[in-house]
Amino acid sequence: MIRTRFAPSPNGSLHLGHAYAAIVAHDLARSRGGEFLVRIEDIDGARSRQELAEEALKDLAWLGLTWDGPVRIQSRNVGAHVAAGERLKAMGLLYPCRCTRAEIAAAATQMGPDGPVYPGTCKHRTLDPEGAAWRIDMEAAISRAGPLIWEDERAGVQQADPAPYGDVVLLRKDLPGSYHLAATLDDASDAVTLVTRGMDLFGATHIHRLLQALLDLPVPTWHHHPLLVEADGRKLAKRRGSPSLADRRRAGEDGPALAAALRAHAFPAGLSLGEGVA
Repeated sequence: MIRTRFAPSPNGSLHLGHAYAAIVAHDLARSRGGEFLVRIEDIDGARSRQELAEEALKDLAWLGLTWDGPVRIQSRNVGAHVAAGERLKAMGLLYPCRCTRAEIAAAATQMGPDGPVYPGTCKHRTLDPEGAAWRIDMEAAISRAGPLIWEDERAGVQQADPAPYGDVVLLRKDLPGSYHLAATLDDASDAVTLVTRGMDLFGATHIHRLLQALLDLPVPTWHHHPLLVEADGRKLAKRRGSPSLADRRRAGEDGPALAAALRAHAFPAGLSLGEGVA
């Protein structure tokens, strides 16, 4: 049975981009007789706020979306994140790093999909791991996993190619797991069979497929949908003050009517669907 999920982070209010993503996940599950889950990804330190998690659930209900079973809470799965990190360390695939973003930007000689590629400064150093971030040795991990493929419902079968991302951080200094590790583990724990998310995360799936192979996790199918973007092609973002769903809800706007408009691609002026990732 198909199972999808919507997984907001409670570090800001939901906006129309989130609404569109939630509707895609919800409707794909419902149209195929499956289940739709909600998971609150609340491990981003002090930025994660309980009141914003509660607001997000109110927003989803206001749109007319229903979910199956209890809301999943990411922080309750931290033990699994820690255990996976220790397993990767035991495999010799992680190494500690103390480099700052400024140091990486200054030393990097390549640009990857997410910016400067980490140049491996700490890979062969002997460092005290206390308080350090842990990076994956991408070359060693790819060699261990071998050739991999993954399938997207819109783009078809993909050859996994995480190498351009370099030695990404899997265990942050302040958290037991990065987005890459936590989301991959939580989707497996929640038995998600169809991972729906925006095209801005298409490339990250190469890394997630590698982690699934290394950690013997089930492999879902993916559905990367277009993003709701502004007139300049940039995706809606909390940090740029995109109007919140909560404000619309409190103003008395009709939630199900808004959801119906989004389904019909009848977007407010200045917004459209695009593949852009800016």
